[in-house]
Amino acid sequence: MIELRPFAGIGRANHGWLDAAHHFSFADYYDPARMHWGNLRVWNDDTIAAKNGFPPHPHRDMEIITYVRTGAITHRDSLGNQGRTEAGDVQVMSAGTGVTHAEYNLEDETTTLFQIWIVPSRTGEQPSWGAKQFPKGDRSGQLIVLASGYTEDKDALPIRTEARLVGGTIRAGESVDYQLGAERKGYLVPATGRIEVNGVVANARDGLAIADVDTITVTALEDAEIVLVDTL
Repeated sequence: MIELRPFAGIGRANHGWLDAAHHFSFADYYDPARMHWGNLRVWNDDTIAAKNGFPPHPHRDMEIITYVRTGAITHRDSLGNQGRTEAGDVQVMSAGTGVTHAEYNLEDETTTLFQIWIVPSRTGEQPSWGAKQFPKGDRSGQLIVLASGYTEDKDALPIRTEARLVGGTIRAGESVDYQLGAERKGYLVPATGRIEVNGVVANARDGLAIADVDTITVTALEDAEIVLVDTL
């Protein structure tokens, strides 16, 4: 089963400095049919104005992944961590027993990003934060694991849940396969470009909710940048 969730039909909230689109129920957007997808709880498509951002606020017991699409985001937290994550790169915050953080766009341009929350498999651990550069050229024509809760994914950022964040860039006319496993769930969003997944066509920023499918074939109808969460 692959369900197309067009970008035009998902939740929206425009706060001026933040234009947010919600693939799942979040804040004032509530849809009982879209509370989560397996352990994936939040997928927000955020556009953040220059010199603005999220002021300090707390979290606990959640794996929070930021995939920067354009611009950059600067992170600060109560653990003393600080870092700037640029387009195409990823940061992970394991909220654990509790952490306060802020995310600011300190750039002179708009920043766009995906904010992804996954329910942890392990709780009661100390919070942590990390970021990593993933140059797009290194993942051209393939899908690469960017964050993972599995020890075999040695080059990925660690998360405390049985899930993977996967990304890649595909040129128009190319296809890549990904073995999801029929017992798992996938949620795939093309950050850019038009794609086809097992016969279902999606435009940029549309969501594809995938279940009971062993292998997916992603074909780029245009040059495309792909982000996928693979989870239980």
